[in-house]
Amino acid sequence: MKIYNKIVYDFDNNIIEEDSYEYEGPITLAGPTLVAAAPYIVGATAVAGFQQAGAAGKFNQSVEERNALVQEQKNEILDSKLDLELSRFDKDLKLLIASQTVNTAKSGAVIGTGTAQNIKLSTLYTAEADKKIATYNNEIAKSRNLEEANFSRIRGQMARQRAKMEQISIASNVGSSLLTMTG
Repeated sequence: MKIYNKIVYDFDNNIIEEDSYEYEGPITLAGPTLVAAAPYIVGATAVAGFQQAGAAGKFNQSVEERNALVQEQKNEILDSKLDLELSRFDKDLKLLIASQTVNTAKSGAVIGTGTAQNIKLSTLYTAEADKKIATYNNEIAKSRNLEEANFSRIRGQMARQRAKMEQISIASNVGSSLLTMTG
């Protein structure tokens, strides 16, 4: 068996320089067996690679699907948080209106008329605007979460497609290898 230490080629693929020696050791005896077993070794490793590529694609897709579900669950949390904030806000609003009513009564003004009524209406208007802003901000956050969930699903589908492409590549490389082995 010839062992090459160095081979130098020119632009026309002609050998310019060659440094080699003849090997006559125990590996030489295994040569015919390895040559005969090579197609089976290539086939077995290809099957393993094919299966691994498919498993990796499925795993990556499942990870991204889980990420999408987490984003969607964040929306349920946002809704619960908004409900809690709005109920606290209503409670604080009732306390504020009660406090304004008491202060108006202490001052001697008639409750429900003039400036006292204008203050109460202004407070209610501001409170309603604040509720709408909180609800709007909650809807924006939910939209962002849904968009991120959609992107996660898309990334999962892309991972699965990349795995399928890798499987196709493995199969075609095996076919090429086997064709060159058998002539």
